[in-house]
Amino acid sequence: MNCELVILGSGNLATQLSMALKSAGWSVRLVYSPTMEHAQELAEKLDCKYTSDISGIYANADAYIVSVKDDAVESVAARLKDHINPNATIIHTAGSVPMKALHNHFCNCGVLYPMQSFSKSRKVNFKEIHCFLEASCNKAMTLIRQLAESISDNIHCADSETRKRIHLAAVLASNLANHCYRLGERVLEETGIDFNILLPLIQETARKVTEMSPREAQTGPMVRYDTGVMSRQIELLHDERTRQIYRLMAESIHDDNNNKKTKK
Repeated sequence: MNCELVILGSGNLATQLSMALKSAGWSVRLVYSPTMEHAQELAEKLDCKYTSDISGIYANADAYIVSVKDDAVESVAARLKDHINPNATIIHTAGSVPMKALHNHFCNCGVLYPMQSFSKSRKVNFKEIHCFLEASCNKAMTLIRQLAESISDNIHCADSETRKRIHLAAVLASNLANHCYRLGERVLEETGIDFNILLPLIQETARKVTEMSPREAQTGPMVRYDTGVMSRQIELLHDERTRQIYRLMAESIHDDNNNKKTKK
């Protein structure tokens, strides 16, 4: 793996992906971030150089991995264009951003989207993560596939439209579910109860959907539409927004359960 990489970004995904690639034997030449302290922090983990000035970026890397906020991908790519070898391969890592955000500026480009929730301080097992690939040409796909296969055992090709839907499903299943954990945590905080009492329940719910569909795994008063229980629970919620979330979720779960029965 003599290929040299430059990482643009220093957030959660950029950190975990670059560290996984380094562990797999790839050479990370430089980290760019507009915030110097963040660039330095990641560069120290990767034992490489860093910069906060995109005009001073290393120009002759084989691949540039743009792992920044979704709405910044194209603007970073546009700024990068004037400072690097035009034959390099440019890769972004965003689930919801189409490949054309890069293809508008580069011929050799593509996407490596690892579908996972990342935090800087929490190491993940990349071998288990599903990675979705797209490329503008065979040259780009060859390199992107080599990168992905060096860190993951679950590789898929997905065009921008498919990846957009996969990302939406991931947001619903992860970010929204995690916010429900937070809402539960807030209810417990009001009476001084530790959130950890919910962990066995959360873990069992996660285990169940490895053996049955989420629809089949759903239980509780919302499935039964036990209006007495639900009314009493709504009364315990002190803010109207959380009450609205509860009501909307109850209706959605009940309607989905009724659709299940109708289809049978």
